[in-house]
Amino acid sequence: MTGYPAALTLTLAVELPIYLAALRVMRAARAPVVFALATGVNLVTHPLVWWTLGVAAEFWEGYEIVLLPVEIAAWLVEAALLGALLGGPRRPLLHAALAANAASFLAGLVAAGLT
Repeated sequence: MTGYPAALTLTLAVELPIYLAALRVMRAARAPVVFALATGVNLVTHPLVWWTLGVAAEFWEGYEIVLLPVEIAAWLVEAALLGALLGGPRRPLLHAALAANAASFLAGLVAAGLT
């Protein structure tokens, strides 16, 4: 498996367990609910990140110029979506989304051989 399906699979494989642990501790959320929420927010952000990085690579001969802002945007959007769906304090959701996105970002770098 290569390309987008592989990238999405890697993202979900890394982020779902992190969200599961964080949301079960913070919100006592049931596992099926957490998996649905985490998958849902990733299905919103991941295609946008993939497309934006692809456009940047094509037009600017590299995606590095937009990588950090795009990853920060994905983190904040995921935290905001979780906050809208779950309600309650936002700061713990920011931390959970940061941990999940940082881990999948690093996993992506390792998978791409960029570390």
